[in-house]
Amino acid sequence: MPAQTKGSGNGKKSSSLSISEQDYKKVAKKHEPARPILANCIKAFFVGGFICIIGQAIQEAFKAGFDMTSKEAASPTVAVMILISVILTCLGVYDKIAQWAGAGTAVPVTGFANSMCSAALEHRAEGLVLGVGANMFKLAGSVIVFGVVAAFIIGIIYAILGFGGGHL
Repeated sequence: MPAQTKGSGNGKKSSSLSISEQDYKKVAKKHEPARPILANCIKAFFVGGFICIIGQAIQEAFKAGFDMTSKEAASPTVAVMILISVILTCLGVYDKIAQWAGAGTAVPVTGFANSMCSAALEHRAEGLVLGVGANMFKLAGSVIVFGVVAAFIIGIIYAILGFGGGHL
């Protein structure tokens, strides 16, 4: 059968209904809902700030409860924040907050923990090694590699410039 379609019985052939890609993009852009950029920025700012306030409160609790300095309380504070993020991700709460707040939940360390935990949960049926392990580090791998390489380069620079307090 030919590619052309017959008309509505009047003997004429109707034209194809396809439009060019550029015309389609124009029509799609015209009907796309406006994004509330300012509102999204404000939500991200306040939610990210609230996460940081929670982290600061946890650090102050470590300092007061265990007589730690700020430097000593930093590591357990990060660990507790990661634990809270993973628990909220497992319960499905963190993702709902992230949908509403956007980048405000992605920027702190809790967002990184959420992304790793989400990948682990999504692929747990495939097994621990090829499912959880392999897929969890698809996203995290690049971040970890960047962190290690950046730390190495900064360490070399500090060693060359003589910073570092005699640890060499």
